[in-house]
Amino acid sequence: MSTDYRISEGDGVYFLTFQIVGWVDIFTRRDYHDIVIESLRYCTEHKGLQKC
Repeated sequence: MSTDYRISEGDGVYFLTFQIVGWVDIFTRRDYHDIVIESLRYCTEHKGLQKC
């Protein structure tokens, strides 16, 4: 089901999309919501992720 995708060049622009698996309600359950938000925050602060 899942495949490891890795960005090999750091100077490109990449489009990232998400998919809901098994209709997990990540935006209505606080635990799932917090995991997604904290992961995005970490990538923004430490990995250079830019969101728009």
